[in-house]
Amino acid sequence: MSFRARLTLFFVLIVIVPMVAVTLVIFSLISNNEQGKANAGIASRLQTAQNLAREATREADSAAQSVAADVPLATALRSGNRAAAQRRAAVLAPRRRLVRLLIFDAAHHAVANVGAPDAIFPATRQLLADGRAVGTLQISVQSGGQYADLVQHVTGLQVVVRRRGFVLATTDPSLARVALPRSNATVRAGGVHYRAATFSQSDFRGGLLQVTLLRDEARTNVSVRSSRLLVAAILLGFFLLAVAFAVAVSRSLQRQVASFLEAARRLGRGEFDTRVPTTGNDEFAALGEEFNTMGAQLERQLAELREERTRVERSMRRLGEALGSNLDRDALLGIVVETAVDGVGAHGGRASARSEEGRLEERISAGSVAGLDEVLADAEERAAETGRPSEASTADAAAMALPLHGSDGRPLVLGVVSVGRRGRPFTGADRELFAYLAGQAAVSLENVGLHETVQRQAVTDELTGLFNHRRFQEVLAAEIERARRFPDQMLGLVLLDIDNFKRVNDTHGHQMGDEVLRQVSRVLTETSREIDAPSRYGGEELAVVLPGTDLEGAYDMAERVRAGIEALEFPLPDAPGEVLRVTASFGAAAAAGPRTAGSALIAAADAALYEAKRGGKNKTVRAGVG
Repeated sequence: MSFRARLTLFFVLIVIVPMVAVTLVIFSLISNNEQGKANAGIASRLQTAQNLAREATREADSAAQSVAADVPLATALRSGNRAAAQRRAAVLAPRRRLVRLLIFDAAHHAVANVGAPDAIFPATRQLLADGRAVGTLQISVQSGGQYADLVQHVTGLQVVVRRRGFVLATTDPSLARVALPRSNATVRAGGVHYRAATFSQSDFRGGLLQVTLLRDEARTNVSVRSSRLLVAAILLGFFLLAVAFAVAVSRSLQRQVASFLEAARRLGRGEFDTRVPTTGNDEFAALGEEFNTMGAQLERQLAELREERTRVERSMRRLGEALGSNLDRDALLGIVVETAVDGVGAHGGRASARSEEGRLEERISAGSVAGLDEVLADAEERAAETGRPSEASTADAAAMALPLHGSDGRPLVLGVVSVGRRGRPFTGADRELFAYLAGQAAVSLENVGLHETVQRQAVTDELTGLFNHRRFQEVLAAEIERARRFPDQMLGLVLLDIDNFKRVNDTHGHQMGDEVLRQVSRVLTETSREIDAPSRYGGEELAVVLPGTDLEGAYDMAERVRAGIEALEFPLPDAPGEVLRVTASFGAAAAAGPRTAGSALIAAADAALYEAKRGGKNKTVRAGVG
């Protein structure tokens, strides 16, 4: 291949191919950037919509507080006079400017129901009379249409409010006929592509209300096209400039390189007395001068290169060991000791590190320490006691020891590194090099400890000591994948929720609530196997993943935990002799087979837990996943 052909090939590889790759990458980045902006925009507007929903619920709660204190209504409810309660509710609703007022009994039968059916975001209060529950009050101060119009006015997006799949209100009638997703997705309605985001809110009688915000994708697509056209124009101009420059450089290089070709061939044959003709004062002239001096230097440098190659190989091996052992204390100490022995010309050395019990123990040695034990021990003892560099010597031996401190400046000695040699003392240069190596070792050891601490904290809930929610999801995903690969392998899941936990916090304080969580978590941990994954699912709700466990096994495990929790006693500081007892409700589920899904397993266990709550609490309910 000719020099011109090579330059052409290099131009293609160095300019054209990278430019094509850069174009594709930039186009992708532009698209991703615009999509990211769109996602961020709808996410912020979704947060605004949620804030408006919470504000409506807070206003409803204020109204519910005053309604709950209404004496005529309380009298009607206490006497069980539903007609009187309905009449009083009809009076209170317009007076308090309520969109809807609903009172229902324990069986979810309406005692009083006044207002619009499209009312949303109710506030809920338990109505008590003479210490007993006489009904549940739910009040709303906002209708679906009002909320949808308000959110559209604030965010500029289309809004759809749904209850049990039915549309209560929408800012665009064409969206009422579209099947909207339960989570973030892209939908098409009336020939328009929308980016949709949804959140859920509690509804009347324990139902679920879904609010979906939709953003027109047309603006995002226009921005992507405009940015791509601009980038394409810039890259095209750069390409044309590069072509012109490449042609000029190619012609100049061809003329100058030809003059060096013959000289290079002669040097390649070993004719080191060859002289290259040089003209001009540019870089090629300087290159010719270098050719002229290269012959005389080659033989000498070849010998130096052989020696340097040996040193480089040794350094590369040591670097590879360091890279492979950056989280291994003993390996790091070994590399430091070996390097220190080599660097200061010692006969041997060793390193000690502080154990979990706080004692300094020898971890590694290098070289030959025969005859140096006494002088090394003397220097190490002084360094450990004083926390400063120390030296010791005898008639025929010398030793240096350096304490390893953390980077925070605390006086705690993490370890001691020492070296010794026979026949001559150490010099000042030896001490400086040794101090540098020991300092690097201390930083590396501290990084190992920090890495282990961060690894542990990343998967552990600080209060309970259980796995956190993120680790729970990772373990569940891994076990789900295992269950899919091995259809005969069952996977169990138990969800538990501490009964009346809010009452514990409200009555006895959050410190008592934290103690209840810790003790319940301890019972869960002690009851679990080593292969199980007890986790804090959220708040007072805990979970445990049970590999290789069927539904009956999960149920039995939940019952053992339930009994252990029921047996707990918490002394009350303000009431000597009295104790607090708590219970928990459980949902047990299990699944197997290639269609197993983590979301379905969690949903089944959660539904069983909800059934246990509704069924009187302090019990376990089974559920199955197909």
